[in-house]
Amino acid sequence: MFIIKSIELFEINLPLVHFFETSFGRTYERRIILVRIEDADGAEGWGEITCGEVPGYSEEWTDSAWATAEKILAPMVVGKSVDSAAGIWDLMKRVRGHRMAKSGIETACWDLEAKKLGVPLWRHLGGVNRTIECGVSIGIQDSIEQLIDKIAVEAVAGYRRIKIKIAPHWDYEVIKRVRAAFPDIQLMGDANSAYTLADIDKLRSLDEFDLMMLEQPLGFDDIIDHAKLQAQIKTPICLDEPIRSADDARKAIELRSGKIINIKNGRVGGHAQSKLVEQTCRENNIPAWCGGMLESGIGRAHNIAISTLAGYTMPGDVSASKRYWHEDIVEPAIEVSPDGTITAPDGPGIGFQVRRERINRAASRKVKI
Repeated sequence: MFIIKSIELFEINLPLVHFFETSFGRTYERRIILVRIEDADGAEGWGEITCGEVPGYSEEWTDSAWATAEKILAPMVVGKSVDSAAGIWDLMKRVRGHRMAKSGIETACWDLEAKKLGVPLWRHLGGVNRTIECGVSIGIQDSIEQLIDKIAVEAVAGYRRIKIKIAPHWDYEVIKRVRAAFPDIQLMGDANSAYTLADIDKLRSLDEFDLMMLEQPLGFDDIIDHAKLQAQIKTPICLDEPIRSADDARKAIELRSGKIINIKNGRVGGHAQSKLVEQTCRENNIPAWCGGMLESGIGRAHNIAISTLAGYTMPGDVSASKRYWHEDIVEPAIEVSPDGTITAPDGPGIGFQVRRERINRAASRKVKI
């Protein structure tokens, strides 16, 4: 049991090593909200609100999440006593949606609790696979040649799965060239809802490239049209945006909307909710993996921890700090082994040291509730 004494929010600005482009647009810099929780004993925990700068991936975005966390969610939590971090969700339950803002607070409480218990977060969450397989996500590039060069670098680095972003102007010919250059890599395409059922012939044409999966080709909130599409293509569909709860996962599985599910801590609302989605997938023999949102080292550390659960059976978007940041906010920097894996750390909580001086240098605003 612990009592939450205060919640601090920090907005930091981190320039990306290289721009990242999806069907939503191109990102050069991340505005990231960090959450620091302190309890009555002076113990602390860190979390990250993983929404984007604009409401593209979801309806949440940096400024809306800041206001929601500061004005609504934090007052629901500060001063409250909880039996465990798993109970934090219920304190915020009467607020509909805003799962990324909730996740930043909730995951910070899991970090705090694991530190107080003196155990690694991954073990506290119930992880069983300390070493996780890593994949990498590569955005839309200025040319196919540039994309192929980037894939070559990541393949040499050992990543076990390559995800490339696709869109109606950047799909068949791109994948054809990539597959010709790399016939043996585990390759997937992520559409971020850029297509409709009117594109079914084009999407079916991608079957020839033996993709691991096609991620979220249709509407961001859809599981019905995806079921129609999956019935007509061989490539497994992976669902992302519409899976916000274990109940969503159950419905999508019953409808046969896809064969794989991407679980993102932010999208579903934190570790407790991720565990419920993972359980639903595992009990229905649906492979799952941890998706990424261009997180800093804090969010990435939480992704490592949750990826150790038994249901996370495919390489996730958990890659090295140096792929995104010139200087991360945790130490040691997160690294991927030459064989494309990360071993969850032994230290208590997230297992990485938070660099407060780096956060202070990068902070554009902060508030304490």
